Amino acid sequence: MSLPFFLFACGLGAAWSDWRNMAMGFWFAGLVTLLVLFRFHATEVLNIGL
Repeated sequence: MSLPFFLFACGLGAAWSDWRNMAMGFWFAGLVTLLVLFRFHATEVLNIGL
């Protein structure tokens, strides 16, 4: 679950280094990863045994 935030941090580092295209790539990859992980998390069945 920390992978999207790591990608966002890499994007911030690339933007700080004036690598705009790489920063946008990291941001887009982080956004896609975040959405995919949320999709898996939101559709997971909770098996709660009482």
